[in-house]
Order: sequence, then structure tokens, then C-alpha cells
Amino acid sequence: MNIVDIIIKKRDKKALTKEEMEYFVKSAVNGEIADYQISALLMAIFINGLTEDETSFLTEAMVNSGDICDLSYIDGIKVDKHSTGGVGDTTTLIIAPIVASLGVPVIKMSGRGLGFSGGTIDKLDSIPNFRTSLSPEEVVSAAKKTNLVITGQNQNLVPADKIFYALRDVTGTVDSIPLIVSSIMSKKLASGADSIVLDVKCGSGAFMKDYTSAKELAMGMVNIGNKAGKKVTAVISSMEQPLGNYIGNSLEVIEAIEVLKGNTKGDLLEVCLTLGGAMLLNAQKVSTLEEGKALMQETINNGKGLEKFREFIKNQNGNPEIVDDYSLLPLGKIVKEIYSPREGYISKMDTALIGEAMVETGAGRHQKADPVDYGAGIIMNVRIGGYIKKGDVLAKVYSSSEEKALLAEKLLYNAFTISDTKSHAGKLILDII
Repeated sequence: MNIVDIIIKKRDKKALTKEEMEYFVKSAVNGEIADYQISALLMAIFINGLTEDETSFLTEAMVNSGDICDLSYIDGIKVDKHSTGGVGDTTTLIIAPIVASLGVPVIKMSGRGLGFSGGTIDKLDSIPNFRTSLSPEEVVSAAKKTNLVITGQNQNLVPADKIFYALRDVTGTVDSIPLIVSSIMSKKLASGADSIVLDVKCGSGAFMKDYTSAKELAMGMVNIGNKAGKKVTAVISSMEQPLGNYIGNSLEVIEAIEVLKGNTKGDLLEVCLTLGGAMLLNAQKVSTLEEGKALMQETINNGKGLEKFREFIKNQNGNPEIVDDYSLLPLGKIVKEIYSPREGYISKMDTALIGEAMVETGAGRHQKADPVDYGAGIIMNVRIGGYIKKGDVLAKVYSSSEEKALLAEKLLYNAFTISDTKSHAGKLILDII
């Protein structure tokens, strides 16, 4: 088999076989083909697409390119959750402890953030002494003790994806739905869960800007998961404004705790109830999604979700006292307030711009190697449809750098559209597949 022949075949819009996909992935991981040849095939896929079978072949080959987690030592139906990324997307820190407290094992490998799409591991790293890097043996021990583990990704988990994504990032081939599907699902399938709930974000602050592309991505991932014998549910949710009001690392930990305490309602809670309800449904703990959502809310009301979060922090060496004392978490000393230039209603937000402002505070990364300021970020004071007066505070910026805070401030002043007539945010949950 020859990589040049495979490139030509896909260039000429012909479907690749399972054996050709396996050869491509194996040769890429073993260093037997050059980066420019990998890039050439990725570009041919980007231009000509993949059939459902080809996407399945590619995903399976990527799964088998490295370690595959064996979670058979843990009783029950193991459920994982993945978000395609957004702004103020704090759902994992809320959902995971609630679902785990209800007897459903949650063993999750998460990543760090890049750009304005925050990473769960960065958020957990803001908790004093919390360990986000666990050995396989430690994962087993923690899972058996608390039913909940969140750890950084195993370095040998889907090594093919690391190679492909690095090249896609510099060759303009990121925006390919088959390549996105294979990237996300290969990691989810290799992580070993029995069921996966996907939160596919759609809107100005998401990778998928419109419903049509979000649904295509969601259906592609569900189909691949089902072919692999997994129960997969995709929830398409809106990202026309930040999901939560706290955007950053320690800030999002605080908001997650406030939701678990029952103090914070709104969009973040509603998405969490839906995603968690789907996880409980897939784990056969409830018979309907609505029953699952009600059980999620009940677990917030009775405090069991919060107690599981406290137990989870302690079990991974973090300081559980942060649950009651937020001053133990880092917070930027430089504070800038963003004032409304006029009276009216918030009719629109440029959520991507708000995300970019978050990155400028130091809370996010431009490049993978960039350090993160765990105490930096933004607190939003308004939502779409809200009425404000001239001079009211729209948002607050936190940073450890005056220069970074000013950069974020400038971006935020352009992120809000204020109108004379009231408008309403669109549907929050757009579809469930």
C-alpha cells in the first residue's frame, strides 16, 4: 500500500477503504510518512469530505492508535460527557458530581483550554493543591472511592489525533466536520465509557455558528458512537451569549459551586439539568429525560451534589474548604468595570469577542504553551433582553496585569449591542439527537 496512491484516490473524490484508513493512521503514528503527505491527505478530505463509512473507518483507526481505557473494573454504566466548547461553559463541574452522587460512575479525561474555549483541567488547576494528573492506578482507586474522577488526558490516548490536529491547525483544515467528528469521538471512545452525552454548541461563541452545521456535527458523532456500540446523545445548545455569568478559571469554579448550592439559576442551570438528565437516562437511572432533569434538581436541593463535589476535591488532594471560602481561590487584583454608554435593552452580544476578551485577561491561551492566570477573567452583569441605564456596569474584568485588563476592556466595549426595543434570547436547547 502506498500513501501517494491513497492521496490521489481521495483527491479524485473516491472513497477510501478500511484498510487504507488503517494504513494512513498507523503510518502517521509510526513516522513512516512525511508531515506534508499527512497534510495533503487531510486537505483532500477537507475539500472532498468523507462518507459515513469512511469517517467510521478513520475514527476506529485513530482509537486503535494508542491506549484504550478499560473501565470494566467499575460496576454500573459509565457515562462520559463532552462539550464542543464555548464561553462560560462550566457544565462539567456541576453535572459530574450530581450524576456521580446518584450512583452513576463518571470517569472523565478532560483537556486544557485553547483560545476562548475553556478547559476543565485549567479550571480544576485553580483549586489549591488539586491533582489533575493521575496514574491509571490512581484513577481506579479514586473511581472506586468516590464514583467521580476528572483527570488530564493520557499522553498515549489517541496519539494520531495529536499529530493530525497539529497539522490541521497550521494548514487551514480545522473546519471539516468529518475530521472534527473523528477527532472528538476517537478520544471519547478510547476513554472507555459505555455512554456519551455531547453538548454541541451553536452560535456566535461556538465553533459551529449555525444550526445546520451544528446538527450535521451532532448527527455525525451520534452515528459514529452508535456504530461503536455506545449509547450516544447529542444536545445542541445555544451560545449566542455566555452560558454562565462567570468566565475564567477560578471564577467558573465559584459559579459551579453557586449552582450546586442552589443559589444560581438561569441558562447554565438549565443546560446542566438537560445534559445531566440525558446522562441519567442513558445510565438507566430514569425512564425519561424530564424525570432525569427533576432528579438533577432534587440533588441540588438536598445538597448531595455539593457534598459529592467537596468529596471529589478532597479525594484528588484539593482543598475542599474553597466550597465555603472563595477567598482561598485566586482572583486578579486589577479590576476594570465596563460601563454602558447609553440607556436601553441588551439586544445582542458578540460572544466570540467576549471570549477573546477573556483570553486577553490572561485566563486563556493564544498558543498551547502559554501560561494561564487562574485568577483572571470576566464577570458578566447583563443578559440579552435586560434593561440597563447609562453608566450601569455591563461587566467586570479581573487580571493580574494592568495592560491585559485594558486590552480586555477595549474588546468588551464592542461586544454589546444596546437597542431601544426589547428583544429576547432565542431558544436555549435547540435540539436533542
